[in-house]
Amino acid sequence: MAFYRSQVLVCGGTGCTSSGSMDILTKFNVEIKKHGIENEIEVIRTGCFGLCELGPVVIVYPEGAFYSRVTVEDVEEIVAEHLVKGRVVTRLLYKESVEEGRIKSLNNVDFYKKQYRIALRNCGVIDPENIDEYIAFDGYKALAKVLTEMTPQQVIEVVKQSGLRGRGGGGFPTGLKWEFTAKSQADQKYVICNADEGDPGAFMDRSVLEGDPHSVLEAMAIAGYAIGASQGYIYVRAEYPIAVERLEVAIKQAREYGLLGKNIFGTDFSFDIEVRLGAGAFVCGEETALMNSIEGRRGMPRPKPPFPAQSGLWGKPTVINNVETYANIPPIFINGAEWFSSIGTEKSKGTKVFALGGKITNTGLVEVPMGITLREVIYEIGGGIPNGKKFKAVQTGGPSGGCITAEHLDTPIDYDTLTALGSMMGSGGMIVMDEDNCMVDVARFYLEFTQDESCGKCTPCRVGTKRLLEILEKITEGKGTEEDLVKLEELSYQIKNTALCGLGQTAPNPVLSTLKYFRDEYEAHVKEKRCPAGVCKSLMKYTIIAEKCKGCSICAKNCPVSAISGKVKELFVIDQNKCVKCGVCMEKCPFKAIEKK
Repeated sequence: MAFYRSQVLVCGGTGCTSSGSMDILTKFNVEIKKHGIENEIEVIRTGCFGLCELGPVVIVYPEGAFYSRVTVEDVEEIVAEHLVKGRVVTRLLYKESVEEGRIKSLNNVDFYKKQYRIALRNCGVIDPENIDEYIAFDGYKALAKVLTEMTPQQVIEVVKQSGLRGRGGGGFPTGLKWEFTAKSQADQKYVICNADEGDPGAFMDRSVLEGDPHSVLEAMAIAGYAIGASQGYIYVRAEYPIAVERLEVAIKQAREYGLLGKNIFGTDFSFDIEVRLGAGAFVCGEETALMNSIEGRRGMPRPKPPFPAQSGLWGKPTVINNVETYANIPPIFINGAEWFSSIGTEKSKGTKVFALGGKITNTGLVEVPMGITLREVIYEIGGGIPNGKKFKAVQTGGPSGGCITAEHLDTPIDYDTLTALGSMMGSGGMIVMDEDNCMVDVARFYLEFTQDESCGKCTPCRVGTKRLLEILEKITEGKGTEEDLVKLEELSYQIKNTALCGLGQTAPNPVLSTLKYFRDEYEAHVKEKRCPAGVCKSLMKYTIIAEKCKGCSICAKNCPVSAISGKVKELFVIDQNKCVKCGVCMEKCPFKAIEKK
């Protein structure tokens, strides 16, 4: 075994990879070899560190130097100064990680100090394609304990006692789901990992698969033992090529080590896993539609009951959990059910991973204890709203969720509280909006997504979401009436109560929550034919302020449709009939003489 004086951890998550982190990793190896210190320095590709806003990220240990927004051109300096001469390159350090000239522990950085990483425990820590590193961090220890010391029923009891609920959106108790499946009699049973993460702005499951794939494999094997299954499937969308590649590598390694396959740990238990690729249909995140897809049929939901625990994949009893749910399983068996249940709230145990995005300073992946407030996540971890803008709302749960306002910022985050507010936990998307967002347009955006993704099997979803979208488009175009607001609400409840699956049943949530908390914006669109946020183009008007206009003609010269006329050193005017509301005039005016209403 080689011993190194320093380790260079390079983020290999999708975000950093898209910004060139693998070129940075290659450059590190080249420069380190050039200086002849390749036997002293180890360069490791990891999963996501979480702080995606600052990518590409490189962390050098043992100092813990957190280098942010690193470029290939920076690598030569880091190697020459830091790794050769021992002088940290301060200009590249994340400013929050430095205090009084000293590097702070990441646990003391605002973004990380309120986090509690369980599902993400190994992301950004280990090489996801090296099974030895996973084993070094207690990997497969839980599986060994389960197979050699526990009965299947004891395994289920531990999961039930932990209080773990499904992290995919519904929040159903995981232990109960396993128990129902275990009690079903059949000659074959299946374990499925739902990695079909389709919410706009969600990347939690992807990051776990990219940064710690073995944790999911280990957990699926534990589930297989608990319910009496010998085969597992991971259903992952093909748009996640890095995750797919690392899963395939991990499965191959686990088989080579005897951790998947026949007689695992010398016991009678045999279990194997295969990857199945999804084509990106949002509806395939619904468990029965997902099973149809695995079976080679069109991804459309089935009526329930029967539930998958009784009749699932190929009509056999099946357990389906999402990636994050499985990632919590090994730590529960290593640390105990009481440890896990001591975290969080009375009805929502453990932690939750959120993809924090939108109008937020620190875009990224966070894992926090259940019960933490939205204010803590948005302002303390997320760093607040950029550019001095005012917070307006946060959308949780993606297209299936709803918008939560400023008055609820001190609401504890758990399953039941978010549902009571008209939103939901969902898989973990958290999109922050500021004063420049139009809430009617936000509802229209999510309806456009769910209407497009509807499989068309049931009329309430196929036709109902189309009618909802038409009404919303009518309102954003300034053609809405007060009667449309009544129709919007009535139709939303009809769809919610009659649609076949979760996609249709939750599709109206963004409409209902914005109607509830931002009805004044809907009324402004309908009664005043005005968009208060200045987003809806049909209701938008650019005008030149006479007192500020200097008659410089810059606006007229830059207008792409020649909608601005006037004489130099005189007042210019915008022809509203020609204006396409592109905003170029406002952007180019050096005197701030153009306003948007």
